[in-house]
Amino acid sequence: METFTDSIMRDLLSTSLKTASVDKSGWHDCCEGNGSNEGDFIDWLTIDDQQQSVLDDVTRIRNHSLVPKNIPIYGYIYDVKTGSLIEVPEATIAGKSTI
Repeated sequence: METFTDSIMRDLLSTSLKTASVDKSGWHDCCEGNGSNEGDFIDWLTIDDQQQSVLDDVTRIRNHSLVPKNIPIYGYIYDVKTGSLIEVPEATIAGKSTI
């Protein structure tokens, strides 16, 4: 589950500026306080697809001229709930040593 997306941030702020709660089904507005549509004008810089974001980062690093080609580069997503690292297999393939 993506914790924060631009849409979730905007929806929460549109109805309440005070509180929100989260459960297994996602974020919910607690309907306390007035809302605002000002969140519509903010780029929240959230990541819609974490695996694609990791793959893009590893690919950019792998192709950088200052990174030696014999160094493998890996990509993981950190699960804040469990504390574990989740490997992104496509990133491992993209980051493998080319020498």
